[in-house]
Amino acid sequence: MTNISARNKGLITGAVMIIISVCIYLFKKNFDNGLQYIVYTTYVAGILWTLFTFKKQTGNTATFKQYFSEGFKCFIVVTLLMVLFTLVFILMHPELKDEMAAFMRTDYEKSKDMTAADIENKIETAKKMFLPGYLMGAVFSYLVIGTLISVIGAGFLSSKKNG
Repeated sequence: MTNISARNKGLITGAVMIIISVCIYLFKKNFDNGLQYIVYTTYVAGILWTLFTFKKQTGNTATFKQYFSEGFKCFIVVTLLMVLFTLVFILMHPELKDEMAAFMRTDYEKSKDMTAADIENKIETAKKMFLPGYLMGAVFSYLVIGTLISVIGAGFLSSKKNG
């Protein structure tokens, strides 16, 4: 059996995550549901797959740094793919920005502390920040989750020498 590199495992994991995300959107028409956790579970599984196969390849002699490096190679590729997917998805679905604006308007109109001009200013600002906000959120969340899983996995696997 050929060894799949950590980068290629990241490509496979990212592709599966994108397919799952598209399916969720096609069936539910939004991501505001618990099904999105399937994508994150796939992400975690991809990183763990990378770490455990690296453990087998090295005969359980790898250091924390080596394990983390393998996890990093996987999760950075996944992060890149998911940020690109997020960008393309939002650009293909401009109605998402309008839905967000309508939701904000409804919510703000319930508040007695805001004038109509204040509401419009806040909505316009939110519209301008919609794409950068989503992209920053995607980058941040995927980097944090990837780092956490890689650190935890590397710590666990590197402490289990000869076990």
